[in-house]
Amino acid sequence: MQCHPVRRLLLVLPLLLGACAARPPADQLPALQPRAVPVADARGATTPDQAWPQVFAAVQEARLFDDQKFFVDAVPRTDPATVEAAFERQRGTPGFDLRRFVEGHFVLPTEGAGTDIPRRDSLRAHIEALWPLLTRRSPEPLPHDSLLQLPHPYVVPGGRFREVYYWDSYFTMLGLAESGQHALVRQMLDNFAHLVDTWGHIPNGNRSYYLSRSQPPFFSHMVMLQARQDPGAPVHYLPQLRREHAFWMDGAEALRPGQAHRRVVRLADGSLLNRYWDDRDTPRPESFMQDRQTAAASTRPAAEVYRELRAGAESGWDFSSRWLDEPMRLDTIHVTSRVPVDLNSLLHHLETTIALACGQGGDEACAGDYRARADARAAAIESHLWHADGYYGDLDLRDGQVHAQLTAAALFPLHAGIAAPERAKQTAAAVRAQLLKPGGLVTTAIDSGQQWDAPNVWAPLQWIAVDGLRRCGEDALARDIAAGFLGNVQTLFARDHRLVEKYDADGALQGGGGGEYPLQDGFGWSNGVALALMALYPELENDGGPVSIRDGAGRRDRDTRPRANP
Repeated sequence: MQCHPVRRLLLVLPLLLGACAARPPADQLPALQPRAVPVADARGATTPDQAWPQVFAAVQEARLFDDQKFFVDAVPRTDPATVEAAFERQRGTPGFDLRRFVEGHFVLPTEGAGTDIPRRDSLRAHIEALWPLLTRRSPEPLPHDSLLQLPHPYVVPGGRFREVYYWDSYFTMLGLAESGQHALVRQMLDNFAHLVDTWGHIPNGNRSYYLSRSQPPFFSHMVMLQARQDPGAPVHYLPQLRREHAFWMDGAEALRPGQAHRRVVRLADGSLLNRYWDDRDTPRPESFMQDRQTAAASTRPAAEVYRELRAGAESGWDFSSRWLDEPMRLDTIHVTSRVPVDLNSLLHHLETTIALACGQGGDEACAGDYRARADARAAAIESHLWHADGYYGDLDLRDGQVHAQLTAAALFPLHAGIAAPERAKQTAAAVRAQLLKPGGLVTTAIDSGQQWDAPNVWAPLQWIAVDGLRRCGEDALARDIAAGFLGNVQTLFARDHRLVEKYDADGALQGGGGGEYPLQDGFGWSNGVALALMALYPELENDGGPVSIRDGAGRRDRDTRPRANP
């Protein structure tokens, strides 16, 4: 029997571990054979690096703006061909000023999503005041704008992130629901359904340059969140749920054992699982120079490195030693050759949600089909994604072995309700020993300088951990994680009057570091998870004072002394 699902998940699927096929030895796994990959169907939507390539490359190579994303969000004042022609004529003339050219030919974005608000007495009041400041409506469409139009209001993360993001939004919506903002939750869900209807999938964010990839698929979780207010939501969104599933499973029917196509992999025993991918193999426009530098440091073909970096962006963990052969070298990134435990746990939830919706709609054939798919995926996760040291992990397709590194992704099978009790207990013990820190649950135990590594803690992974551990009876560890993270959030808020994208878990009580850009304020998913955790543990809501937590060595008080950001 698996860990029980939380009350919001209405469908339980049995899994008999004894019937699972054992993973064949690595030497019996055939080499992964690639198939031809189509360019994403963008229906005429072009990215800035495609639409005005000469200007784009010149601006990014000159590092005209501190943030490589800034110019990507600019909009040309005339058609791109005219801008390119003007640039070609003028660039070699005496006194040519690139910045003046850009300012004359482009509408530049505002510096960020402003979040300055008057001082509030409590963290909760501050978050409530932030929601309207982070809420956006699609502006009147401009020709050649990279922004994809959405029909309803949406909440952006904040800072440099001026658009809606896929997996961020689920955790933001948790907080909106706790704030009683049910209409906005429904509008955001309808926006994602619109993206599926328009583009065939939910992109990383509503920008043309994000269309070639998605992000961790939380749409089914959004639907089940809405089902708390509207029990008919699964049936209502069934067409979009099925279309998202088809996107992730594209090409599965034609795969032979040992083959992969886009986001789907068929293992040697016939099991179907999924991986992260991106349909392009060029530098990410929003990280153009960083990607070129990473590729230049590698001995692999540049296009291969670009694809891996893009796939890492689809994972949401951009970037982490989780994906690196050498933890301190980003150019050793391998994402597409990994079968990630978090992605497959999320797709199990998608399949169970489709089965539920089909059953509610009276289509028993569909319900049975997706129950069988979910059962098969759960069995494959248990068979192929368990490490002998006692935790869930990612399968490396190059050697057929589960990657030895413990990461916070190990808790996703608990969150999905598919972990056997003994395995949940072992995973919890490993997590407590290796990943629990004074400020919450770190993503990995390795400090590589990448933002999805220690010492950073991230709001979405705190929620997944707490929710999964609670449903598996590991309540003490769940509370310790919640107390550490909320203490971190509340103390930084009390001192600096802000919420940030990520936090430092080592007890310094400051924002996290690393990554490709400075720490961002806002911040959508931190706001949402903080409210959701305070709803679970009202005794931990203390308006920003220091919090005592239990770490691996026992109970101790947090050090609240300020420390400068690195």
